Amino acid sequence: MPEHSTGDLGASWWREGVLYQIYPRSFQDSNGDGIGDLRGITSRLDHLGGRPDSLGVDGIWLSPFYPSPMADFGYDVSDYCDVDPAYGTLADFDELVREAHARGIRVIVDLVPNHTSDRHAWFQESRASRTSAKRDWYVWADPKPDGSPPNNWTSAFTRRQESVWTFDDATGQYYMHSFLPEQPDLNWWNPDVRAAFDGILRFWLDRDVDGFRIDVAHRMARDPELRDNPDFGLPPGEIVRFWTDEHPPRDQDWPEVHEILRGFRRTIDAYDARMAIGEVFILDPARLVRYYGEHDDELHMAFNFSFLRAPWSADAFRREVEIFERLLPASAWPDYALSNHDNPRAISRYAVPGNRGRTEARARLAGLMLLTLRGTPFLYYGEEIGQPDGEIRADRVVDVADRDPERTPMQWDGSASGGFTSGAAWLPVGSSAGTVNVAVQRDDPRSIFSFYRQLLRIRKSSPALRRGTYATLPGLPDDVLGYVREADADRQIVLLNFGEGDETIDLRRIAPGHRVRLWTRPDDPPTAAPPSGLVLGPDEGLLIEASER
Repeated sequence: MPEHSTGDLGASWWREGVLYQIYPRSFQDSNGDGIGDLRGITSRLDHLGGRPDSLGVDGIWLSPFYPSPMADFGYDVSDYCDVDPAYGTLADFDELVREAHARGIRVIVDLVPNHTSDRHAWFQESRASRTSAKRDWYVWADPKPDGSPPNNWTSAFTRRQESVWTFDDATGQYYMHSFLPEQPDLNWWNPDVRAAFDGILRFWLDRDVDGFRIDVAHRMARDPELRDNPDFGLPPGEIVRFWTDEHPPRDQDWPEVHEILRGFRRTIDAYDARMAIGEVFILDPARLVRYYGEHDDELHMAFNFSFLRAPWSADAFRREVEIFERLLPASAWPDYALSNHDNPRAISRYAVPGNRGRTEARARLAGLMLLTLRGTPFLYYGEEIGQPDGEIRADRVVDVADRDPERTPMQWDGSASGGFTSGAAWLPVGSSAGTVNVAVQRDDPRSIFSFYRQLLRIRKSSPALRRGTYATLPGLPDDVLGYVREADADRQIVLLNFGEGDETIDLRRIAPGHRVRLWTRPDDPPTAAPPSGLVLGPDEGLLIEASER
């Protein structure tokens, strides 16, 4: 096994670093077919790291690039150990990993273990007959006496209460699919399935990947008796708010899932400095943190989705952070994200209608919060330039769950194609590309990109921001979120005004001796006029280095 290089952060790279999500289909097209690909990502690595003018991230997470019929754009995998021709070849992947590592950038790949494509050879064999050697690799069940589906479980992919069961005429049974019928669920009670995925993990680990993002990690185990879910009388998708230990769901978050994840962890820990983060869409943080394991033996991190639903409010963000901090096991490490490929971008969610200046101010304030909290921050491609959701006409919609707007191509320059492709892009480039793009922002010291780049440099130089403790600052105005990060002799203070008016902060009380490290306004320095104190305007924030308590 080749020696695994992890750069200046060592084995703690996933705790102390900043990770960046790439949706390969939309990042950079290298061959003019309108679809982003692995060579395209490699060609843009200098934007991310390795140069003085790079953004400065420490790792990239690649959404699926495996062979797929694309019913769910790669989350319906037909071969876990290859690359879809639309994205390139295994040789292209290996080159991407080498070039990323040469720049100190780690590479995380998406693992989709809950389900395969219905075109996968495993499922083709499974559905061939009831006596197939792989019949038990998937979840099959007989109809009820009246011919209806085996239970009341509903698909996670529909707003309507559509069943997770599809009837197979040839064999007279239903098969289960938590999402589309083209995505049959694997049967993780079968040890052969577990052994197969152990081989898949090792295939990519041996290719020097640094870790895995595990798709819908909470769904792999379900009630083996296939009993009905409790009926809360709620629309699909909202039931997750009301799970309790007394009334748990039976189609997901089943106790056996933790043993499956412990198996993944044992394999990953056999390799140096690797990690796994799970997509665990559970809104109860007390249940979410169980996925770290009782002895730090499951996921290294579980995605915290609380910010994706939080209103623009100091109280809301403060509450979510303090809950997560309180519930996490002592050795566990938090994580935060503002955007991803399944949700509207933060700059669009928090936009102030008709006021571009305030909208951009909110983008900076949110970025300052994300990159200074205790935990690993995940940036979504384009977040560093304030790229908003794109506009999708009805005749250009391609996604089954209306997620096209947040997946439009990366805006590299102000051309019609946004610098993404020399052909016709698979999704339309956002109308904002003329003014919101990398080329126009890279050398502008007042741009959002320059703000992010400066903030990442400060973070990298600060032990407190990378790995320090967190404590909320008391006694601040209601609309101001303030906290202290400390490690060794390094003490950093963050003040964030989420309100509509000016707020005055007495810095003499908080930090008698200090220097301003970063302010979210792109023009003037912050106003500090004792004895009235620091004045933070609406949607303004400040990072301070304190030299005295």
